[in-house]
Amino acid sequence: MVDSLTVQIIVTVLAGLGYAVGLTGIIVPVLPGTITIVIATLVWAILIGGWPAWVAFGIVLLLGAAGMTASYVLTGRRLHAAEVPMWPVYVAIAAAVVGFFVIPFLGLPIGFLAGLYVAESLRLKDWRKGLDNTWIALKALGTGILIEFSLAVLSTFTFAIAVIVHFVTA
Repeated sequence: MVDSLTVQIIVTVLAGLGYAVGLTGIIVPVLPGTITIVIATLVWAILIGGWPAWVAFGIVLLLGAAGMTASYVLTGRRLHAAEVPMWPVYVAIAAAVVGFFVIPFLGLPIGFLAGLYVAESLRLKDWRKGLDNTWIALKALGTGILIEFSLAVLSTFTFAIAVIVHFVTA
């Protein structure tokens, strides 16, 4: 536990910046999202100490795990329901990695969608069905991101409440 109020404020501001990076990272998949939020809260709890910090960390950890799990499970279920096998998804992931380096900032999602479209069009031998499956994947990814972002916003409120409680009771 850090004793100096100035250091506590600096640590809290840095954790808040971690939250800003994390929230941005959920929307823009170039930056780490939920993991950054959880790690920022953990570091804050370790350095600040006290029950508000550790309760906040526990809640943020649960919300983060729920958000990431819901995002991945929902996307996987939607793709499975559309009868998309795993190999087009692997092609899409590879294309996303290439896209990340070719087109800064938006290359990751563009590469993923383009890779999935090409793989599905070749697999089904029909560009229209490939486009339909890509649209299903896009909606599933969007829904997953929305759920993960919503739970990250709840984490942010939890952190803010813990900060207020900590500094009022300190």
